Formats: sequence, C-alpha cells, structure tokens
Amino acid sequence: MGCSSSFRGRGPGSECVRISRVWRAWRKRVLIGGGLLLFVYVVVEIVLAGRGVPPIPPAQLPIDLRGGHVLNNHITTKSWSFDYEHARLSPDGLSGSVEGVRNGIVFRKGKPYLRISAKHIQVNISTLDFTAVGKVHIERINDPEKRSFDTDLVTWTNDAKVLRMAHPSYVRSGDQTLVISNITVNFDDNTIHLGKVSGGVELHR
Repeated sequence: MGCSSSFRGRGPGSECVRISRVWRAWRKRVLIGGGLLLFVYVVVEIVLAGRGVPPIPPAQLPIDLRGGHVLNNHITTKSWSFDYEHARLSPDGLSGSVEGVRNGIVFRKGKPYLRISAKHIQVNISTLDFTAVGKVHIERINDPEKRSFDTDLVTWTNDAKVLRMAHPSYVRSGDQTLVISNITVNFDDNTIHLGKVSGGVELHR
C-alpha cells in the first residue's frame, strides 16, 4: 500500500506509517483466520467421510450359527427358520431379537411341522432356543383340519425339542374355537399335553 508524497519524510508517528501498520496487521489476521478455517474444513470433511457409508445392519450380515445362518431378512437353523422384517444381534453375537416374523417354520425330524408368525421373537444364538411374544399365530402344516393356535407367548427349547404355549391359547378349527390354558408339544415323542380346556371343538386325526 503506497503513501502520498506529502507524508514522506515524517517521523514514525506519521499517518502513512500508521495506516501501513494497520493494513499489515489486518492482512495477517485475515491470513491466519483463513488458514484456521481451511484446517477446520479439512478436519470436518475427514470426519464426515468416515461416516458417509453407514454400517451394514446386523440383519444383513452372514453370521454363523450352530447349524444355521442369518442373511437377507431370513434366519435359518436345523430346527427352525424365520422370514422377518428386522433383526438385531447383541454385541457378543450370542442373542438377538427378530421383529415382524412371517412364514416361520419349526421342523420336526428335519421336515416342516409348524408354521409360526409373531410380532417379536427373542433368539438364543448358541442354544437355538427362542421365545415369541405379542400376537403369535401357529398352524400345523398340511393339516387336513386346518387347525391353528393363537396366543401371546411361545417358547422353544431346542435341546429338549419342546414347544410350550404357557398362556391361554385359542385353538381354531373351521368356525369353532377352543380355549386351552396351556399347551406343551414334545417333538421327539410326538406327544401333546393340554391344560384346562373350555369351549368345544370337534377334532379328527
């Protein structure tokens, strides 16, 4: 920045010197501020770049189970399989919750035996046990009587191959309904234990 000749030759306190110093100080601040802004911008871009690709949800990860796997909204094992809307595993991978289960299958001796749908199922990855809660619907596959069970709590113990409906279940066959206080199904010996029964329905083998 130049000075007028009328100011030349004056002392250090002249107006020209003062303006020159102010200009240099202002320019230095601008350069420092610009450098800081550039540094902050670069740091923010690096951080955001690391967050740009969201992690794959657990439901999409191929996770090995004892005789099964989870992949693409489907979980399957040698004892049961679920199609679901959403699934989440615990950090240690030993348990998980499965939401919106539809077309679930429970196998008996390797063959589809029961079809299950449920609002929520909690699974134990290591033992392959599960607990279904909420609105739970179960029906026998290829049952000529088309019998079905509606309840709000179902537990499966894999080692014992036992399915329990500990809460009241509504058994439907055609237009008839039977209320049973609890039901236990043993898949190994093909026995069914029924609790207190109310109502009436005609069943055929």
